[in-house]
Amino acid sequence: MHHDSYSDEHVRSVLTGVKSIAVVGASPNPARPSHGVTKFLVRKGFEVFAVNPGHAGKTIAGAPVVASLADLPQPVDMVDVFRRSEHLGGVIDEALALPDRPKVVWSQLGVRDDETAARAEAAGITVIQDRCPAIEMPRLGL
Repeated sequence: MHHDSYSDEHVRSVLTGVKSIAVVGASPNPARPSHGVTKFLVRKGFEVFAVNPGHAGKTIAGAPVVASLADLPQPVDMVDVFRRSEHLGGVIDEALALPDRPKVVWSQLGVRDDETAARAEAAGITVIQDRCPAIEMPRLGL
């Protein structure tokens, strides 16, 4: 897929098609964007798991924290990535290794790796890059 732009219909379909989300790189610091987005997703009614190895066993913004995607207690529909672009490949590798792969990998603003995205898409995972669901949902009236 071409990742320079996404139709509103595509983004809406992705966001309305998920119920559970793992936020990789969620921070316990309320000043960090990952904290605010985690809180937003929890408030929107998604089942959210925060992924942060330094805080496993705690909660962040109302979401239980696990150390890695492999530690999720259940499959998730979407992985939302708050890691730098050079780490996206590692997150994709983790997602591809799951017995029940997510339907979507979403990378946050400024996070993009087209080669990694192509690898995920070849495995049947939808990829959205350089976007924020906490911006897209209100923009689309969701």
